[in-house]
Amino acid sequence: MKTAQSNLARFRALVLLSIAVVTGCSDGRPERVPISGSVLIDGVPADRGSIMFVNGDTRPAMGNIDSSGHYQLTCFKVGDGAVLGMHKVKVTVAEPIDDHSQRWLAPKKYSDEKTSGIEVEITEPLDDLNIELTWDGGKPYVERW
Repeated sequence: MKTAQSNLARFRALVLLSIAVVTGCSDGRPERVPISGSVLIDGVPADRGSIMFVNGDTRPAMGNIDSSGHYQLTCFKVGDGAVLGMHKVKVTVAEPIDDHSQRWLAPKKYSDEKTSGIEVEITEPLDDLNIELTWDGGKPYVERW
């Protein structure tokens, strides 16, 4: 009886090992690579805001912009980066004033991936992916609604 149980246990272990070898040790989600960098507005680091990399095939990757302009992307779990492929980028740098207004500290066009004009192809891990924004003659302004 012990031999039959022992053989069954070995068989189960062999099946589990085979499954692990065939499927790999991934988490079942698309491959991601760490991505971080800085957001600059006319050459000056942004001191707040958020950034999002949008790939139409999967969940977007996002991060907050810290006081030195630095960001680190998260897709499924903290710091896992972005999936490989092309991404449209949106950056929102604004501060609330009250319930009916906010001050845009970067042009509003960058806050929508459809109008930002920024596209990035992710092919490898990057820790220096800088995103350059420009006022192009404009300046911070207050939006009321």
